[in-house]
Amino acid sequence: MTEIRTPRLLLRRWLDDDLVPLSEIHADPAVMRGVGDGRPRSVEQTAQDIEAWEEEWDDEGFGMFAVELLGSGELAGAVGLSVADTPAEVAGQVTIGWRLGRVFWGQGYASEAAHATLEFALQDRGLDRVAAVCRAGDRASANVLDKLGMQAEGTVQDPVHGHDLAVYGIDLTQYQE
Repeated sequence: MTEIRTPRLLLRRWLDDDLVPLSEIHADPAVMRGVGDGRPRSVEQTAQDIEAWEEEWDDEGFGMFAVELLGSGELAGAVGLSVADTPAEVAGQVTIGWRLGRVFWGQGYASEAAHATLEFALQDRGLDRVAAVCRAGDRASANVLDKLGMQAEGTVQDPVHGHDLAVYGIDLTQYQE
């Protein structure tokens, strides 16, 4: 089982007990504003997400981690890697993404988890490049991407939902632990 420990977090595969707390995170419109169509997700949709993430682990050797607080064991959210379908500028590339419950915002957890995930991608999984996409104007996500050393590569329109997306990327040669 793939696990990563950081000073405050455990990044791990998904457990059955994670469905309810992740569903609560997915039910928050503020959390989901930057994900897909921006709408909250139901328990059933959340179960489908976890199932798809676990399938990606099996197929690709990477996926979305459950983010657990080491001190309390609380599920803070998800962070990880996936192969992008859209937009065309990153389709087929491995992208990094995250979503944390609102109560966990502003404490550095997203940066800590994303840094560990990026290191996992480039060092452990041997990827040469990782991309990221966030809604244009999402300063919190852009700040995390900046902290990771990812470079802004432009803005594109989401082909499914129509909003503007900022595209970022980092190559192994640019990565510094």
